[in-house]
Amino acid sequence: MASIPSPGPEWAQIPLPFWPYRIQMYALIILVGIVVAAMWTSRRLTKQGAEPGVVLDILLCAVPLGIVGARFYHVATHPKDFFYPGANLFNPFEPGSIWAIWEGGGAIFGALIGGAIGVLIGCRWTGLRFWTFADALAPALLLAQAIGRLGNYFNQELFGLPTDLPWGLQIDAGNKAIPVGLPDGTLFQPLFLYEMIWNIIGVFVIVWLQRRFRLQWGKVFAVYLIWYGAGRSYLESIRIDPSEFTFLGIPSNVWAAFGAVVLGLIIFFVQSSRHPGLEPSPYRPGREWVNPDAEVDSEDTDLEDEDAADADGVPAGSASAKATSPTNG
Repeated sequence: MASIPSPGPEWAQIPLPFWPYRIQMYALIILVGIVVAAMWTSRRLTKQGAEPGVVLDILLCAVPLGIVGARFYHVATHPKDFFYPGANLFNPFEPGSIWAIWEGGGAIFGALIGGAIGVLIGCRWTGLRFWTFADALAPALLLAQAIGRLGNYFNQELFGLPTDLPWGLQIDAGNKAIPVGLPDGTLFQPLFLYEMIWNIIGVFVIVWLQRRFRLQWGKVFAVYLIWYGAGRSYLESIRIDPSEFTFLGIPSNVWAAFGAVVLGLIIFFVQSSRHPGLEPSPYRPGREWVNPDAEVDSEDTDLEDEDAADADGVPAGSASAKATSPTNG
């Protein structure tokens, strides 16, 4: 039967030459996604008049808080994996610690919450409008998430119900997420691949909608929330190893995805009502960045004085010319 093979455990870690430690493939792929998102977001912001490199200032706050949020959300929704007699909760050097994120276990919804708090702090620090940054980030974030799903592939996680489809995913028999009683060789829905495809399509949809309708004031980010939440709500409904908490029989991650859709709709309609026009500046009033390359040279100002005086038929050096010059009016 045709299927998608999973990489062996030797692919999960990369040994470093002349160093006793290994790099987690998952962490390396996430890092690539962050770099790609940072570069694209910076390019989009610079086109709007933001200072080059301001993205790095904001990411200094957003990335660490995003990682912490992702881990805490995972721990909160999988308490049985961490809270048991004899568990090593707080020692990061012991297996099973709540801090040992390199062992796997991070939730995107927690990353979004923590990252949003970090962006708020970073925008207050730099003077950039929060919604301007969020809109610039939206398609780049979705692309980074698509890249990051490759990390789930190497970790053999984020797979769905058993399937006999030709693109079914092979999972090692010792994987803890496999339900008890399934026969050896069972194939599973490759949810990581489905989400990759969904996210990549979403990147093109978001960019097209922004250009077609000139979306600003957070409406681009609202579309991101709607798109991602809608796709994730379906994927979570067919996922194996969902969160342990349910409400009305629905896993908490599905509720979180529904919440993303609702929040996106609220942001879109509220911002459309409050701000029907375009943003005047990527910065808050009084915090604008002045491009030093755009400063007017004094010689250029003198030339403007002469041109204005000539247009009025007044000699450039006369007092009346200076009084009528646009640069002195």
